[in-house]
Amino acid sequence: MQPRRLLIALTVAIIVSGLFTLWLGTRLSHQARNFESLKYVALAKNLDPGQVIGADDLKQISWPAGVPLPGAFVRKDEVVGKSVLYPLQEGEPLTARQLATSAGLSARIPAGMRAISLKSNEVVGVAGYLLPGTHVDVLVTVHAASSADPITSVVLQDAQVLTAGEKMQPDPDGHASKVDVVTILVSPDDAEKIVLASTQGTVHFVLRNGGDHAVATNAPMNLSALGVQATSTAAPAAVAHVSPRGQSQPMHTKPTPATYSIQVRRGDKDSVETF
Repeated sequence: MQPRRLLIALTVAIIVSGLFTLWLGTRLSHQARNFESLKYVALAKNLDPGQVIGADDLKQISWPAGVPLPGAFVRKDEVVGKSVLYPLQEGEPLTARQLATSAGLSARIPAGMRAISLKSNEVVGVAGYLLPGTHVDVLVTVHAASSADPITSVVLQDAQVLTAGEKMQPDPDGHASKVDVVTILVSPDDAEKIVLASTQGTVHFVLRNGGDHAVATNAPMNLSALGVQATSTAAPAAVAHVSPRGQSQPMHTKPTPATYSIQVRRGDKDSVETF
């Protein structure tokens, strides 16, 4: 009887020891994994909102594998070219919620250049074929105070269209798109010219071949160059009269009032009244 009890006790001890060993091994394995690290993409310097991330702005840092960071990036090429939404500090791991979903319009503006938006319609917008990536000339028609003859001149040549409405990518099938606003890429000097032109007259876009970058030297065009005379209101004709001293002076004639006659019958008498 005694050997049987010893055998049972030994069996129970072996089972308990095995379970404890399994639990301890699992615990140690989990802790070991916590000490392992992942490589996440972080900033190598401080960035302000709106800045576009370049390859030199990034570095990789170690992060505990047991505490994963949702939305973090493990490769630099996943981040390069995107813009920052919030102020970020050096060494801070980057996550998807901190970055714009696309590079945005500001990322497409080269250093030293500007983007300006102009009102468009079906005529001004070349029937909707002003698509992102196309090139245009900008013309303005103004009415100068010194002349009744309107003048049309070229304000800007070979400007690139950045956006058509809210679209920054052209239609893959080349379909026309009716938009209200067109944004073009200009230099700071050209931006001043376009703003001034848009306040003084009517702006039109002229679509050009994307491979044609030649600068034309057209002279401003007016109505007289088209063989059309500008309409103007003529002053009333003047006649001369002699002053008491014998000097001839211009005098405007007064229009002669019209007269009307009415035949009136009173009993057996007829009369004509004029007024």
